Amino acid sequence: MNLLDRYVIRAVLGGVFVVLGVLLTLGALFLFANQQDDIGLGTYTALDAFWFVLLNIPQQVYEMMPIAVLIGALLGLGTLSRGSELTVMRAAGISVWRISSAVAAAGLMLVLLAVVCGEFLAPPLQAMAKQQKLLAKFSTITFAGRGGPWVRDGDLLINVSQQSGGGEFGGMRIFELTPDHDLKSVGTATTAKVQPDGSWKLSHYASTTFGGERIESNREDSRDFQSTVGGDFLALTVSSPRQLETRVLWNLIRHLKQNDLDSSEQEFAFWSRIARTSAILFATLLAVPFVFGSLRSAGAGARTLLGVLIGILFFLVQRMLESGAVVFDASPVVLAWVPTALLGSAALILIARTR
Repeated sequence: MNLLDRYVIRAVLGGVFVVLGVLLTLGALFLFANQQDDIGLGTYTALDAFWFVLLNIPQQVYEMMPIAVLIGALLGLGTLSRGSELTVMRAAGISVWRISSAVAAAGLMLVLLAVVCGEFLAPPLQAMAKQQKLLAKFSTITFAGRGGPWVRDGDLLINVSQQSGGGEFGGMRIFELTPDHDLKSVGTATTAKVQPDGSWKLSHYASTTFGGERIESNREDSRDFQSTVGGDFLALTVSSPRQLETRVLWNLIRHLKQNDLDSSEQEFAFWSRIARTSAILFATLLAVPFVFGSLRSAGAGARTLLGVLIGILFFLVQRMLESGAVVFDASPVVLAWVPTALLGSAALILIARTR
């Protein structure tokens, strides 16, 4: 890596970090504003809300990285283009592909940053944020390791596992106590889904009742369960598939398949994380043909607008394909990679046609 490579890399990274800082500031302000309704409940204060926002920043970095890279790379390379520095490089015999390799090196650094934030920093910090918020707002919920939250509802102790979809949880355990606090029954369900009326629909429910010297066991394919603990409340304690790290998603997919349960949403989330992280590299490369083409002398506003439009298009296509993977039972792997494949193809084709 020579001096010119490092110069291009610094320009790209500088533009991306400036844009990322702006987007994170706006995202943090919106998230803090959303916490205003919760401030004052229990012991939840404005300082708690501030820490909640702060702990969610790595997750926001991971989610905002693709669009920040699109805009930031355009701005960084655009600065070099307006100063005719890229033109001088071309006149010195440096090809577009050679410049693109330096841009790709910056993209790989950003991919590494996204992996660190999305896989190692965001999950534990986001879980910590949720736990602190719940402990401040409610006094009936506790956490025990990685086994999920425990909630008391009268004589019932309820333990839920990881959320596997909107309003659906990967499992539930129900412990019923007698007025003397003795164990009366234990029930387990493979999945628990919230119904419109607030009740729970438990599948593959198995229960054991203790009565004196007798123990009775019962199994049901499904069972309706009433509780004052709603799905919206429990959704705060667990993560949706889109927020789970890759290794957790992989283990969850294996568990669902072993139990003959639908895993399409989890599979899409798994491959989408990999594809979205890979898209950061292609988003960086996509800036190269534009700064050598029609936007060579354009201002920062035009480049920002172009980056925003491409980012919004990428986001909409990804969300549309996510719905297709769930509703139309299409291949999650193919649909998850379509937006990234389109972005990568466009970047490479446009670079090849750049003169």
